[in-house]
Amino acid sequence: MKNIHGNFKKDGFEGQMAIVLPKSIINQFCIKNKIIDKAFITDIGYYPKAKFHYRKRAGVEQNILIYCVEGKGQVTLDKNKYTINPGDFFVIPFGKPHAYQTDIENPWTIYWCHFKGEQTDEIIKQIYNKFGSFKASVPFTDSRIELFNKLYQNLEKGYSFENISYVNLLFPQFLGSFLFNQKFTPNLALDTPDIIDLSIQLMQENIFKSLSLKELAEHVNSSPSNYSAVFRKKTGFPPVAYFNHLKIQKACQFLQFTDLRIKEIALRLGIEDQYYFSRLFTKIMSCSPSTYREQKTAVR
Repeated sequence: MKNIHGNFKKDGFEGQMAIVLPKSIINQFCIKNKIIDKAFITDIGYYPKAKFHYRKRAGVEQNILIYCVEGKGQVTLDKNKYTINPGDFFVIPFGKPHAYQTDIENPWTIYWCHFKGEQTDEIIKQIYNKFGSFKASVPFTDSRIELFNKLYQNLEKGYSFENISYVNLLFPQFLGSFLFNQKFTPNLALDTPDIIDLSIQLMQENIFKSLSLKELAEHVNSSPSNYSAVFRKKTGFPPVAYFNHLKIQKACQFLQFTDLRIKEIALRLGIEDQYYFSRLFTKIMSCSPSTYREQKTAVR
């Protein structure tokens, strides 16, 4: 990639869109707004074919996300250089020195935003932990672009409390589309389904039966040890414990909406020992099945 800094510029691209929220609005309607003070946009924009686009900073007070849909570019962060291609995105935590630039011969088209708040700080950390890098890739989907456009178009309508609040209640969903891209674009992964999603589907289809760790692992052609490690990393629970959570979720529905006895509910869920079922329910729901039923039926 050529790097002729004398020819690069910070902004001014044909067809560009950009909104920078006034500091007075950020202070009044974002920082002092308990509805959105943990995640809010400060700047947002779109640069198509941004020839000569270049930025170098010692660090800024906002987090940054840049999503490339066409062309190429390069980003330097923590002394690491990353080549950016279509489908790639990168995040820059607040305060970190960084530089990024478009490719001279094939300039990038990017959607970008600056944002602040404790929730967004954590999302940035989760992105890095998940991908092992500040750069990653996501499949293209119109839904993500539509969500971006919705954020931008609503900000164009002005800076009322209601408008700012609405936009920033939507904003974490936009960030989530990068962190949890498989959830945001499930149809794009149908040809290569995720083994965890396959397992959860199997659990749901067999909610009234008993499944062992070995059976769950065999369903996705994996060893029990490897499968268990992968499942726990993604969900935070061992497979059988996750299956039990789904069973208790179903048990709650039976308790609230039917007159089935607790023993009958346990048997329906493939649990023969009523007392084990009651202990499991109490552990997960922090109350006994009978107490749960009393609480929920009392407010119907």
